[in-house]
Amino acid sequence: MKKLWGGRFQKTPEQWVDEFGASIHFDKELVEEDITGSLAHVKMLGKCGIISKEEAEQITAGLNTLLTRAKNNELTFSVSYEDIHLNIEKLLIDEIGPVGGKLHTGRSRNDQVATDMHLYLRNHVLAITEYIEELQKTIVDKAEEHVETILPGYTHLQRAQPISFAHHLLAYFWMLERDKQRFLESVKRINISPLGSGALAGTTFPIDRSFTAKELEFDGIYENSLDGVSDRDFIIEFLSNSSLMMMHLSRFCEEIILWCSQEFQFIELDDAYATGSSIMPQKKNPDMAELIRGKTGRVYGNLVSLLTILKGLPLAYNKDLQEDKEGMFDTVKTVEGSLQIFVGMISTLKVNEEKMEQATKEDFSNATELADYLSKKGMPFREAHEVVGTLVYQCIQKGIYLKDLSLESYKEASELFEEDLFIVIDPYEAVRKRNSQGGTGFEMVKVALEKAKQALS
Repeated sequence: MKKLWGGRFQKTPEQWVDEFGASIHFDKELVEEDITGSLAHVKMLGKCGIISKEEAEQITAGLNTLLTRAKNNELTFSVSYEDIHLNIEKLLIDEIGPVGGKLHTGRSRNDQVATDMHLYLRNHVLAITEYIEELQKTIVDKAEEHVETILPGYTHLQRAQPISFAHHLLAYFWMLERDKQRFLESVKRINISPLGSGALAGTTFPIDRSFTAKELEFDGIYENSLDGVSDRDFIIEFLSNSSLMMMHLSRFCEEIILWCSQEFQFIELDDAYATGSSIMPQKKNPDMAELIRGKTGRVYGNLVSLLTILKGLPLAYNKDLQEDKEGMFDTVKTVEGSLQIFVGMISTLKVNEEKMEQATKEDFSNATELADYLSKKGMPFREAHEVVGTLVYQCIQKGIYLKDLSLESYKEASELFEEDLFIVIDPYEAVRKRNSQGGTGFEMVKVALEKAKQALS
């Protein structure tokens, strides 16, 4: 089969070589973007008189027919035509005749593919920000139900201080807010048009790049044609932002996995987001959370892969850049799927409030409250820390907790202790009183919820 670029060549590759070099099996994902870019390009060609008005209308009609067929999944692509661009051009020529070959006037596949990816990422990044907002809303809804639900907070995965469950959930809200802002900020660099850069040096045809940019709703054009066809920073930035967001989701998944274990029993996942065992009838595995945690590594890999591909490339276009797409497509699919799964997982999970509260009463996470109590009565904090640490040690030796010690035992440690210490070390009271800005106190959590809602609005 004769190649569309084959005039210079006397031999054609063997089929297996064609298959190795072809990208159509994955870049067909860009079919609608490719046709959309071509529609803007042919409109410009007609406007600038580079092709006749009649030719532009004929090509436009053919492209619109292909676009309709593409949306209905009715197009068939061939490895022999390598990529989405040559496949569409061949289908167009089949549809309207040789005039279809004029579509490629004044452009290269190099600026064409770059344009496709800018269009593709713009659409998907905006969709991803909507998915993030949906998850944020779900977190806010769940947090509102559990402002006064308390559980142990952890450092080093050891119980540290009791906190509000809503406060814990809202930590992820703000992580996601930063993720969302990063994605939105990146649109400035995604929404630039490389179309018209040609293979690397522009073109001798009197094209109007600003016209096509406006047609495709880009904010501007690449000012340097070499940069226009070789830039993949916008994809790296997307992969980087995705990696950060997946890291946040993975941390959340790790906690969900712990919380629903027999050892914690803080939550129960809905059956729709868990699976069983083929051999152990009692099992309920948090598979969706584990999958998201695992897919995070996949997204990291896509980022490192593209960074590695680009690190040694001279300007401008090189065939290596064909490897920029699969990781991008895979990351989009992974990120969008993970966010949608998360919305369902969080909205349907059941919170075991009693188990959470019980855990705060069977540990020493109230020790800081006791040290603060002494400090407020004038004892230097370091001395108070020592006194309470000694009391904790005594409790451990006796197999009891601070709430179980008698007032006499406290008095032996320091005369500053009074009966009110037992109120101070109550976990609920310990959380309620932590009303410093950004703290876990119930009133501060209510303030934080309002700020979260404002961020969403």
